[in-house]
Amino acid sequence: MTNPSTLRDRALAFRALHVPGRPLVLPNAWDTASARIVEDAGAAAVATTSAGLAWALGAADGDRLERDRAVAAVAAVASAVRVPVSADIESGYAQDPEGVAETVRAVLAAGAVGVNIEDALYDGAEPLRPVAEQAERIAAARTTADAEGVPLFVNARIDTFLRGAGGVDLTLERAAAFLAAGADGIFVPGAVDPETVKLLADGVEGPLNVLVGPGALPVAELAGLGVARVSAGSSIAQAAHAVVRRAARELLGTGTYDALAGGIDYGELNALLGGTR
Repeated sequence: MTNPSTLRDRALAFRALHVPGRPLVLPNAWDTASARIVEDAGAAAVATTSAGLAWALGAADGDRLERDRAVAAVAAVASAVRVPVSADIESGYAQDPEGVAETVRAVLAAGAVGVNIEDALYDGAEPLRPVAEQAERIAAARTTADAEGVPLFVNARIDTFLRGAGGVDLTLERAAAFLAAGADGIFVPGAVDPETVKLLADGVEGPLNVLVGPGALPVAELAGLGVARVSAGSSIAQAAHAVVRRAARELLGTGTYDALAGGIDYGELNALLGGTR
């Protein structure tokens, strides 16, 4: 378990990285190796991708992974790097606010100083959790972290765009409610065009986080729009797994190895993973 004073220091350092116009850039990791590689590339912090983490553990994304397995993976990432770690905890790996509080306590014990909590619903008639219900879950996360003495950065993910449930106005309404409940930042995946991003950056009374991948605006342009945090989400994990598929199909099909070109040198990777943090 991370020393509480160290955890507070890391949380404060992580919080300070969220600056509109000078965004925190997060190439999301999903295991120890990817976390070390991201840190070595110069990242100021490491954030997990819930999808990539679930896939690495043999589960599907979307509230299907057990809390204990997810938290153990977060602990492995946090112990592997020196920089602050933020954990994507999906909907909180829990059915109710009390369960979200338990998850937050476990994540803090694992060494993470930030969390993403999403408002998507995967097993109901509605695409999003009701605002009041989601606000209670965020409040539970905030209260729990405060009680532990750690200024945990609670990033409220709003899936209006990702799930086709609404536009800018609805997103801003939900953002205001979640910030009032104790969220520190707002994450809106699926908002990609400059006009929308600008409206959100101007309308959200807190740091705005957007999701990027192939075809998205460059970081410099997002910075100019007032974005405070840029996340790759599951896209790096998807690209890594695509290499596995291409290489396997080529090897089993033509018996050639072109897909394996460009890999990290064995000695370099072995050295990177060989030390302790």
